[in-house]
Amino acid sequence: MASEYLKWKYRDVKPDEPPPPLTGWPKIKNWLHYNWHWIVIPAVVAAVAVSMLLNALGVGKVKPDYIFAYVAKRELSETDEAALVAAVEKLGEDTNGDGHVHVELRPYVTPDMSDAEAYQYGLAVSVRLMGDISSGESVFFLTDDPESLQLEYQVLAMPDGSAPAEEDYSWEGKAIPVGDCQLGLDADSGLYIGRRYFVDKAPDEADEALWRAITTGAAK
Repeated sequence: MASEYLKWKYRDVKPDEPPPPLTGWPKIKNWLHYNWHWIVIPAVVAAVAVSMLLNALGVGKVKPDYIFAYVAKRELSETDEAALVAAVEKLGEDTNGDGHVHVELRPYVTPDMSDAEAYQYGLAVSVRLMGDISSGESVFFLTDDPESLQLEYQVLAMPDGSAPAEEDYSWEGKAIPVGDCQLGLDADSGLYIGRRYFVDKAPDEADEALWRAITTGAAK
């Protein structure tokens, strides 16, 4: 009886019609509401990948006019770094035509190898320095240990800029105390400046001119 009664009671009630299908922008908006992550996450990943690639290729970066590698066991003080940059800006020239002498100082600081962690860190620094040398990016080398630098990498050029003999691992004459140079650094800093040699190309004229200006008056 209850079933027949309900049928009679709701005899004039019609079921709701299904909503019309979405089209155009409402349909797109509805899809985005439930699937936004399929667009946003890949877009972010792609943007990061493109940014890393452009950074690796140097796109958008101003190439420095001069690159110095700082190879030492202690950090270079901010005062000494500022003095070095100011001296090179004064003595150097704007080689890339951007209206400013841009000096880049690349630190390769190796700590005291007294424990395993320090050794691993020093090894990583050595790998980065080797990559720099292999690519021929740093032209000038500022170091507190020219003997070890030359023994390990044989990167310092002869006084005239030519390559040393294959069996020549001496640094004498190839690195000059900064106190004897026009770099604004004190003699008691214990640092030396040298330039690298290039096996497959001639030294850049601007680098040669800067080296002559830096070492004016220095005993070579």
